[in-house]
Amino acid sequence: MARRRDTPPPRTGSSETEVLRGFLDYLRTSVAAKVDGAPEPEAHAAAVPSGTNLLGLLNHLIFVERSLFLGETVRNWPSTFRTEDSVAEVVDRYRETVQRANELLDSCPDLAAPVPGRDGPSVRWALTHMIEETGRHAGHADILRELIDGATGR
Repeated sequence: MARRRDTPPPRTGSSETEVLRGFLDYLRTSVAAKVDGAPEPEAHAAAVPSGTNLLGLLNHLIFVERSLFLGETVRNWPSTFRTEDSVAEVVDRYRETVQRANELLDSCPDLAAPVPGRDGPSVRWALTHMIEETGRHAGHADILRELIDGATGR
């Protein structure tokens, strides 16, 4: 059973942007680490009756990031919870998507302005929603990973 030390919440600057971006990046790092190195095919296997699986959670977060920050259209949200790709491929794709989203966010000095290239929502709303979405699924991933191989910790 792998036990990782818990990582405390991030120390951030005092501005609203620094706090929101700091917590989002903290959650992004946590959820990617939870999936990274998970054994195949267990990472694809549904561990609960709803069909939720570890790799599907991270794949879904890729689509949420791309939709919210990069303006990509998702036509079938339930399908985003499934992937045939390997753990390494999905983790790499997630990290690349986060990097692209952060590059866009770096160009957003006004939290009240819409996400660039979009008619709405505000950058503030998008960051808050992404913190909520990532945090929710990071908790799911904690439980699923522990069920798979006993790995715990953030």
